[in-house]
Amino acid sequence: MTAPHATRLPRPHAAPTRQAPPRPAAARRPAAARRSRRTRGPLAAVLSWLYALLLAAPLYYLAVSALKTNIEIFTHPFALPKHWLWENFSTAWRTADLGRALANSLLISAVAIVLTLGLALPAAYALARLDTRLSRMITGTFSVGFLIPPFAALIPTVILAIKTDLFYTREFQMLFLPASALPLSVLLLTQFMRTVPQALVESAALDGAGNWRLLVNVFIPIAMPGVVSVTILQLLTFWNEYLFSLTITGTGPDVRTAQVALPTLVSDATNFGVLTAGTVLTLLPVYVAYSLSSRRMQEALTAGAVKG
Repeated sequence: MTAPHATRLPRPHAAPTRQAPPRPAAARRPAAARRSRRTRGPLAAVLSWLYALLLAAPLYYLAVSALKTNIEIFTHPFALPKHWLWENFSTAWRTADLGRALANSLLISAVAIVLTLGLALPAAYALARLDTRLSRMITGTFSVGFLIPPFAALIPTVILAIKTDLFYTREFQMLFLPASALPLSVLLLTQFMRTVPQALVESAALDGAGNWRLLVNVFIPIAMPGVVSVTILQLLTFWNEYLFSLTITGTGPDVRTAQVALPTLVSDATNFGVLTAGTVLTLLPVYVAYSLSSRRMQEALTAGAVKG
């Protein structure tokens, strides 16, 4: 007789092992990287404060020097003045006739900026919309403008001012400054206008918007950080212009700018406190303009970093 086959009992299945949840990315990051990130924060703060101090030191020196005598400026340059000479400002204002000079600088700079934007915005719009051989050639022509040093155009500019009977006038300065500012202004505005989404342009065109409405209602609002950047940069350039203002506009009290009037405070016995006070007065309009538009300037500087 054959022995009956033994019945095999089913082997119990092993209980499924529970997998641990995935560790977050921060936990998987090496410890050295985490320590580097923690130490980078205080280091960046210290470097930022050092940079701010480096920028504030000249402004502090300029401000305290405007209230000192010559002896205090040279012996204790960074100390507070023993006697606050507020009359240095009135002396500088009266001696250099800074009131009229500041008004001339403000008028010339304002008109020149309006003309610069009025010429640069349509040109940048056309170059941003077109991608042809002609547009690239025009863009290259504007780029060549950076290769011409300003003093190289001094003699031709003087001859042009004489031929047009505008020598020693503010009007020629108002026309000349925009011409010198167009290369940089057009190239910067073109780059900003190229960031306008094509879908938005096509949508506005389907609604019947022509080139003028596209420029005013679409391109300029989106490129406004670039417009503000160009305005600030050219305002600084126009306000601080000295060589052409001295040569073309002249030193007449009725037409001279603030930068031309300021050196009249220099003599064989210069009162450096008065000279520094005059410098502070000429810097105030630019500082106020920059403070009012600093937020737009920061947006312009970071616009490329957050795109796409």
